[in-house]
Amino acid sequence: MGARTTAREAALQMLFAIDATGNDVDQAISDFWRELPGDAEGREYADQLVRGVREDAAKLDERIRAASQNWRLERMARIDRNALRLGTYELLTRTDVPRAVVLDEAVELAKRFGGDESSKFVNGVLDRIADDLGRQDTDKGPQG
Repeated sequence: MGARTTAREAALQMLFAIDATGNDVDQAISDFWRELPGDAEGREYADQLVRGVREDAAKLDERIRAASQNWRLERMARIDRNALRLGTYELLTRTDVPRAVVLDEAVELAKRFGGDESSKFVNGVLDRIADDLGRQDTDKGPQG
């Protein structure tokens, strides 16, 4: 796995922990890296993702609510909700990462950590969000 892929995986796990425990961002990041030292190359990106998602949570959740018809955010599985937040954050802020990469990575996280229908759900919602943002599959930029 590439550095950004492992960073996204770590970020998802930290976001899940924050959601589950209510710990603050700094505590969750510190606890995670103490338990799983991980790849130094991806660590900075993971920390940026976690901080960015938490700082922009209200804006991200608003976009997810708008795109996930008939689903209340509070009723979504924690993994799905946080994979969506992570993907939405990258779609909004990381224009150097192509739309297809953001969606593929979020779907893979949902497959790996979520339930049977998680990947389809995450893909559908993020696809709508990407469309709403005008992000196209032809976006150019560094991979990953």
